[in-house]
Amino acid sequence: MEPTAHSQQEASTSSSKETAQDLAFKLNAAVRDNNVKDVLELLEKGADVNSKAESGWTPLQSAVQADNEDLVQLLLDRGACPHARKDNGGTAFTEAAIAGNVNILKLLLDRGLNINDHDDNGFTAFMEAAWYGNEEALKFLYSKGANVNLRRAVSEEKAKLHKGGATALMDACKEGCFSAVKTLVQEMGADVNICDNKDRNALIHALKEGCAKKKRVASAVSIGHFLLDRGVDVNSKDECGKTALILAVEMQSPDLVKALLEKGEIDIDDADEEGNTALMVAVEENDYDIAKLLCEKGARTDVGNLIAVANRNRSHNMARLLRQYNARFVPETLKDWEPNSRRWRDQLKKLYKIYRPMIGKLKTFQYIQQRIQNTSQGGIYLGLHGGTEVAVRISRSTEGDKEKRFFEQCGNCEHLLKLFQFEKAGGYLYLCFPLWEENLEEHLQKPEDQVDYKDALKMIFQAVRELHSLGFAHQDLHPSNFLIDLGGKIYLADFDNKRKLIEGKKELVNSDLEALSRLVLYVLTGGRKPLQQVSTEDLAADTPDHKEALDLVSSLVSHDERGLEDLSKHPYFWSKQTRFKFLKNIWNKIKDLSNRKAIFQAPESFPYPSWTKEIDTCVLKIMENPRKGRPFRYSNDVTDLLRLIRNLDEHPDMRISKKIGDHAEYFLKLFPALTIYVYNSLRQNPEYSHFAGIQDPSL
Repeated sequence: MEPTAHSQQEASTSSSKETAQDLAFKLNAAVRDNNVKDVLELLEKGADVNSKAESGWTPLQSAVQADNEDLVQLLLDRGACPHARKDNGGTAFTEAAIAGNVNILKLLLDRGLNINDHDDNGFTAFMEAAWYGNEEALKFLYSKGANVNLRRAVSEEKAKLHKGGATALMDACKEGCFSAVKTLVQEMGADVNICDNKDRNALIHALKEGCAKKKRVASAVSIGHFLLDRGVDVNSKDECGKTALILAVEMQSPDLVKALLEKGEIDIDDADEEGNTALMVAVEENDYDIAKLLCEKGARTDVGNLIAVANRNRSHNMARLLRQYNARFVPETLKDWEPNSRRWRDQLKKLYKIYRPMIGKLKTFQYIQQRIQNTSQGGIYLGLHGGTEVAVRISRSTEGDKEKRFFEQCGNCEHLLKLFQFEKAGGYLYLCFPLWEENLEEHLQKPEDQVDYKDALKMIFQAVRELHSLGFAHQDLHPSNFLIDLGGKIYLADFDNKRKLIEGKKELVNSDLEALSRLVLYVLTGGRKPLQQVSTEDLAADTPDHKEALDLVSSLVSHDERGLEDLSKHPYFWSKQTRFKFLKNIWNKIKDLSNRKAIFQAPESFPYPSWTKEIDTCVLKIMENPRKGRPFRYSNDVTDLLRLIRNLDEHPDMRISKKIGDHAEYFLKLFPALTIYVYNSLRQNPEYSHFAGIQDPSL
């Protein structure tokens, strides 16, 4: 059978596609072979200069990796895109930094590349140059404005796993590039105390790598000494809770151990997540010299089964040394213990079991796995104070004393976070608070039937009122600052110290009211949008108490003269029965007034101008023709609607009750905007505003 013209065209197109793919494959291969002649021939045949090979590599990126300046120039001249990215987001520019070729970096930078551009893992060209110890490239990039202290940017998902956040200095430390480390610190002002997302500083990066790769011990020790001379924080920990001292012991470097111990701020008895101190590690490693040094410096010998470990290692000298410093074989047994907290159960049980040096009556572990909240002033950590589960805020004594005084003022407030206990040690103040289970942001992620929005907002309003009564405006009413305990009670905290003294500054109070309006919307929409993005448009019309909620938000935004005290009594917070009782009682208050219709807002603003057509016809007929009274025809006026509500509830009729059920449920569902209309009409009428003074007794 002869092929048709259509099938021939399809075959030709397929052949053309294969040829293009084949040319692309050959072009990338020729570039990687540094075969300029084949590259030129393939380009003449129509090979795509921006085609991609496996993992998204372009010919330009391959030429840069091959460190071939002429080939890079050729490809650029033929239209190669310098901005093209590999599958991991890397560009030719980051590859040039890895290669360390300054000429290629210049060439690419002249093509409009952002010097601080990064790949999907957050690596910039400057970081790559530091990682590979390419000092000339480092210096060039620095001279062109590279950010020395830029932290590795990663996706939100990776950040939640505490990945990223490292700097170029950390990279140089990790790879043992001592010369690059010195250049970064001495010539470029790299900050030695920045921490990555696992709370590790440059010293920890250097020592961890020294432990992992024994061939790098010498460079790690040199870097360690250098960083110590530059004031690096010696109390930083790795992701397993190991301090620099413990890592130095694991590296079996007596010189570095000694240098660390000479730093007065170091805690010789600090332990990792398994409860191992530096001395315990030295005994386990059977390193007599370091163990002796630690004992001489006062390391505790009454924690950990040191004698048993020495005996297991058949190290009689170690055992004698330990006994000389009062070590004893005392088997430790712990009673079984179950925390009250459900959220933090596993971390608390681990804290209970491991050894930690006590701070007065407090046992806590300042490392990432025991951290329950981040703040701009440092983390909040789990703790046990005299056996009570607590949240611990650690501050320098000076700042901590100010915080302590503030929290002590909150002692009589029901919904402000209170101070439970405190401890002082080594120039630090340890503030202990009753432990919470979650914050409001986390709480709203639960299914809707598990969250009582109105109850939550009642507590939030009271918390802000209490803070204002102490003379402070919060200025940071973010969901993460509202903490919820095991019983569901909400407390307002201010760990970022953004509160300000009001001192007659109305604008500070107004700022809190505006923030509270956003918070109301955030809560009522279940936290589905970030706080700063939520608006009244996100509040669905079928939201319970929709009209009252909108009015409450509007009142907060407009800095209503009622203030927070009276807005806490807003109809939104009333129960259904209270709203119905309010509507019913209004008729009793106005029925004898000749001008009762004038009390309410203009008739055109009444939301139900044809209410007699909306109500059940049988209900209206029965009410207009009562069994024991004179017939009465109700008009569409708001006063007649209030009259009907009052008469129905005061003179119940079983025929109506069987038809509509609960009176309050029926009328509030049929006329959802009636309560707020009547309330605002009365409130805004100076002569009758006192009629709006009802409130829910539960408030």
